[in-house]
Amino acid sequence: MSSSRTDLRLEVSPRVGSVPAILLHPPDAWLVYVLAHGAGAGMHHPFLESIATSLAERGVATLRYQFPYMDAGRKRPDPPAVLESTARAAVRLGHQIAPQLPVIAGGKSLGGRMTSSAVATGSLENLRGLVFLGFPLHAPGQPGTGRSEHLLRVNLPMLFLQGTRDAFAQLDLITEVCTSLGPTATLHLVDGGDHSFGVLKRSGRTRAEVMSELCDTLVDWARAHVLGGVPA
Repeated sequence: MSSSRTDLRLEVSPRVGSVPAILLHPPDAWLVYVLAHGAGAGMHHPFLESIATSLAERGVATLRYQFPYMDAGRKRPDPPAVLESTARAAVRLGHQIAPQLPVIAGGKSLGGRMTSSAVATGSLENLRGLVFLGFPLHAPGQPGTGRSEHLLRVNLPMLFLQGTRDAFAQLDLITEVCTSLGPTATLHLVDGGDHSFGVLKRSGRTRAEVMSELCDTLVDWARAHVLGGVPA
């Protein structure tokens, strides 16, 4: 049986209103991943579409959603408080949709960072872990670790999927950050990947192979750190 795709409205708050969301739910789902988009592209970006489809093939349901600024067609991201509120509402909806399944959250770049920031300012009920699809540790050409300081207040398992050519996360710095977080953090490096996990042609790897690596790693991590080693 194929996965069911449902268009939803995510109620953020009376002041912010609602934003669109997409649930992709395979019939054999054993996990829900609440998946936020990056700063410059919304939930319909081909990368997120591909991630959602590939995860569904592995029994992972995904809930993608728009941040308010993207839904309104604005280029400038909302203030952090609005982004965090949206992430919180999405996690709540993810649990309401499938209360019998464990829920993890995170996403691409800005979306993942804002989700972890929401956790750091107050734990999200029913959330079992965070997965970052390219944590934006710093702006390109401006190496630093300030954006990771809030992660010390996150008491959840975290998976960092990072390309070794990511201009937003210098390799030695993201490695240092994950080491400092101790056993809660798992770092998986995609050899030759940039911030969008694109690899050079000379690597000999296809986009599909990289996508499989990302999704297989997420699934293995979730089984070990979210399900406690119990097979899905």
